[in-house]
Amino acid sequence: MSSTLQNHELTCDILVAGGGPAGVPCAIAAARNGAKVILCQNRHVLGGNASSEVRMHIVGADASGSRGRDKPLATETREGGLMEEIRLETSVRNPQRSASMLDLILYEKCRAEENLTLMLNTEVVGVEQDGKRITKAIALRQSTEDRFVITADVFIDCTGDGRLGAEANAPFRRGRESKEEFGESRAQDVGDNKSLGSTLLFQARKYDQPMPFVAPPWVRKFTEDDLKLRPHASPGVDRGLEYGYWWVEWGGNLDTIKDNEDIRDELLAIMLGIWNHIKNDGDHGAENWALTWFGFLPGKRESRRFIGQHILSENDIWDCRSFDDAIAFGGWSLDTHPPDGVDAIDERPCNQPQVPYIYDIPLRSCISRDVPNLMFAGRNISATHIGFSSTRVMATCAAVGQGAGTAAAYAVTNDISPTDFATNKEAMVDVQQMLLRDDVYLVGITNQDPCDLSPKAKITASCEREGGCAQNICTGQTRAVHGELGAHPERANPGTHRWMSGSLPASLVLRWPHPIVPKHVHLIFDTGMHRPLTLSHSDAFVERMQWGRAQEETVRDYILEGEVGGTWQTLDEKTGNYQRRVEHVLDTPQAITALRISVTATNGLDHARICEVRVYESDPRQ
Repeated sequence: MSSTLQNHELTCDILVAGGGPAGVPCAIAAARNGAKVILCQNRHVLGGNASSEVRMHIVGADASGSRGRDKPLATETREGGLMEEIRLETSVRNPQRSASMLDLILYEKCRAEENLTLMLNTEVVGVEQDGKRITKAIALRQSTEDRFVITADVFIDCTGDGRLGAEANAPFRRGRESKEEFGESRAQDVGDNKSLGSTLLFQARKYDQPMPFVAPPWVRKFTEDDLKLRPHASPGVDRGLEYGYWWVEWGGNLDTIKDNEDIRDELLAIMLGIWNHIKNDGDHGAENWALTWFGFLPGKRESRRFIGQHILSENDIWDCRSFDDAIAFGGWSLDTHPPDGVDAIDERPCNQPQVPYIYDIPLRSCISRDVPNLMFAGRNISATHIGFSSTRVMATCAAVGQGAGTAAAYAVTNDISPTDFATNKEAMVDVQQMLLRDDVYLVGITNQDPCDLSPKAKITASCEREGGCAQNICTGQTRAVHGELGAHPERANPGTHRWMSGSLPASLVLRWPHPIVPKHVHLIFDTGMHRPLTLSHSDAFVERMQWGRAQEETVRDYILEGEVGGTWQTLDEKTGNYQRRVEHVLDTPQAITALRISVTATNGLDHARICEVRVYESDPRQ
């Protein structure tokens, strides 16, 4: 049979399928670490459940800021690395809290990487294999009538639903395990095929006149008794009229892949029925409120979970098990929901026991047990239902994505298989050090990079305050996690892990016993990681943040100087900084005996804070 589809052959090192919160950091991390990457995203925008199509705010290990609340310089559990880079960028460039601006920023981040080819509206629908090893992926872009055959060394499934891995016959789990299977106290007495449901969200605004709402005839009818355990039209995060409601959930008793169209239709009836109740049944203070947007694409929580080299369980998380192959950390609660969703009117919409400490996520949970060059990141990683209930949130997915992408890049540039990491300890340590260099925090692991010259320097400062001595920039850790709800005390490495000046302006000096020729200088600044920071359409949630601007702790203006023959010469300078991690590539490197960082202004704080300085004589990525 003839086809209008035009065939194309493409080649890369790594194919990433899925451009959601896991896939974007995964692809960018792999590209920045030297791999040629193709990212296929089946929608016209990036971001998945965080995109303008769904509009869920990104949450993660900091538990929406509850871990670090009132604990500055003690419990800083917001994700670092690419997730922090994206959050800071979005805060500064999107004070209006436009959902489409996040789409744009993710798009820009991908387009900026020369090693990354972004293919929107392109879905991976099949694979070719040599034995169990994937050799090619088949992708379709129906909007342009194109079919792509993509050859790669490593394939990473970040699709959420696990389409790529399923096409390769990679084993996976669905549903909920029994208590007995993994010894999980919070699991079901008897396992079943039920899951978390999906959600449609809405946005609304208040006008200066009454705004009637005429509901379609097919909406569901709700009473206050139906919603007695589901806060609505009330003060608080995710409770107001302007944005809601994550608990508009349904479909956990169905197949969230095969039945997704039916789930969407029922969720529309539920979501609009709830708004109809708010507007037209009783006094909810909503007379002047009107819908400005609502979703048609269900925000899906759960479907396939692949079986990897390790299945992350409730006990791994609750006991804060240490993994030698950790590539990310989590910290969200064990967050389970009734599969009946809003129909479970006598059950609370969630059960969320808080995990006592942030915990490791191992690389082995991102590598297929049976398909040697298949990796995964996001909500489809190898975990039990209870384990997944914590790792599934989007900032954690992003952290795992960056870890998996970095490991994949290391594998292809060093000609090893992803399955080798389980036994190749040296390679695993290399990957972890790469992640630390890119400002990813790993519990209990510190900078041991032999090429970093900073630890070899004598470090002094023009002034410092208690708890913030100059030598703190070389502790090997870039955040404080020793406080309550931080890292386990045995692995927390107590301390502020930053230089804090006594006043401004202030300077930090690194002096070496012999001349060096610095080519790369990496700086990590304080960005208030004890606070929540994420694009949200909930007004009450945003009130907890410093949204719409740079974080007050962050160094804004500074100068890098090198001492040459007893004279200070400017090497580089920056004004208007708002990022946590800044990399300076010195165009005209010269021999110096000392490096001085002179801070003239922050974004609000009355003193300078620098968490880490790294100095390299060559590009550390090569």
